Amino acid sequence: MAIEPSLALQAAVGARLAASPAVTALVPAAGIFDRSGRPELERCIIIGEGQSVYDDYHGTAYATLHVWVKEAGLATSKEIAGACRDALKDRPWSLAGYVTHDLRVTNSHFMRDSQGEYSHGVVTVRAIVQERAS
Repeated sequence: MAIEPSLALQAAVGARLAASPAVTALVPAAGIFDRSGRPELERCIIIGEGQSVYDDYHGTAYATLHVWVKEAGLATSKEIAGACRDALKDRPWSLAGYVTHDLRVTNSHFMRDSQGEYSHGVVTVRAIVQERAS
């Protein structure tokens, strides 16, 4: 039995981002993690919400990346989101227990923290997967 698709996607995305020199030049690998709450670091990527949608043959898994930067504007958050997008373009993809038919960043949006201390970017990743035959 394969693990839940959004968990497999979360693990693969986290590993790919932490291994990307372009991403880690902007955010240290130790600043890429899965946890709740507002960041305590100057820069981090929090692997947040996930979702899996199923049909008879394939599934679609989603992962949300939250980019946090202690800055007044949005420029660095956008730069980090672009580096994430570039890192996730590379092929091939291997998700634990799944054959991956397509994986891509589908959307990103940016906002200011309500206290004005941080910028916040949200990047959505989508993967179309099929469970590997045992």
